[in-house]
Amino acid sequence: MEDFYALRVGPIWRYFKGEHFSFWMVCAYFFVEYVRPQSILPALDILPWAQTFLIFALVGWLVSGQKYWPSHVINWLIGTFLLTILVSTLSASHRDLALRKLPDAYTWFIIYLLVINIVNTRKRFFIVLFIFLVASFKISLSLSHTWAMRGFSFTSWGLKGPPGFFENSGELAIQMAVYGPIALAAAGALSPFAAKWKRYALYAMPITAAMVILGASSRGGQIALFVQALLSSSKKIYKIRNLILVTVISSAVWLALPQEQIDRFSAIGEDKTSQQRLLYWRHGLEMLNTHPVSGVGFFNFIPYYASHFPHDVIVEKIELPHNIFVQVGSELGYPGLVAYIAILVALWRTGSKISALGLLVKTEDNGFSCRFGKAANVSLVGFVVAGQFVSVVYYPFLWIHAALVVAMHSVLLREIAICREMSR
Repeated sequence: MEDFYALRVGPIWRYFKGEHFSFWMVCAYFFVEYVRPQSILPALDILPWAQTFLIFALVGWLVSGQKYWPSHVINWLIGTFLLTILVSTLSASHRDLALRKLPDAYTWFIIYLLVINIVNTRKRFFIVLFIFLVASFKISLSLSHTWAMRGFSFTSWGLKGPPGFFENSGELAIQMAVYGPIALAAAGALSPFAAKWKRYALYAMPITAAMVILGASSRGGQIALFVQALLSSSKKIYKIRNLILVTVISSAVWLALPQEQIDRFSAIGEDKTSQQRLLYWRHGLEMLNTHPVSGVGFFNFIPYYASHFPHDVIVEKIELPHNIFVQVGSELGYPGLVAYIAILVALWRTGSKISALGLLVKTEDNGFSCRFGKAANVSLVGFVVAGQFVSVVYYPFLWIHAALVVAMHSVLLREIAICREMSR
């Protein structure tokens, strides 16, 4: 693995060329999903590339004859969550809308299963993770440069990512909050192996991710970043020196924010956007309690709200509730909400287990596994905190995160089992 940790392109490429077709297709999926060349060059937008590569990956895996099903509680929890979506779809009053949106749910289930089954070695995991990191870095580097070139000034639209899941500033900020901690962990683990310019690039990843969150003007993303910083330093913050350092950095960031952004924080709960979201949340809880078994229907929040609460609309058009828990609970009922929360808890526990297992192989990977487990939990917290202000249940953030976490956990278990077998 030393060539991989040193980020030597030649050896990594030679390994990649010798891999199975299904793994190539998984990597191609990650590339088109996060880099989105089809959006950058319209001439390439002639096929649904992400779906195409997923189909190829599925076919390649099925015909490979090398079936490996890692057993994990998250598999069952995601399956249960999908089942609650199907039940909610069947009981929805606007069933046609629910059926049209159904691919938004089951596609992530397929992606999750493909990743945990195909990305089943450390080298495969490393390649997929770095496609994810480098693709995200492409976004964070270009947008942090954009923000710097306009003098770190405030704009109402913040920063916009490439067309797709990360175009809106709120969703863009969540992607940065998810990717930033993992990028920082990778930088810390790989720096001793990498050349100087590669070390600079590694540490530029989390720095530019934080810059994009600040420049995106998303209050939810900025709150998530602050919570992540506190969580990352929680074990050391009680030392006077560290407490002073955190206070100074936090104060400097606050003072560096444009006045318009500070005004937005001051207006929380009073501006029209905040007031509408509070109405969404209140009525979303009513939907949950009046439809506790299956909710109002998968993706039926908007039509249900329009027909039952038209008097509580103070914006131009009704949107989803801008809260992941309200979205799940109102549309899927208590079974869906419990399953969703259980997935989050299981992911946290798995991240902690990865950190513990990583200690057993620390001499092999310079603590990469241990760092990844801790960073995965920081990423998860960032998603949950920012998710209190946006409706991103069926965006890639959580589902790709779950796939990577379970894949890493399975890889570690296999490596430890092999080592124990060889030592006998």
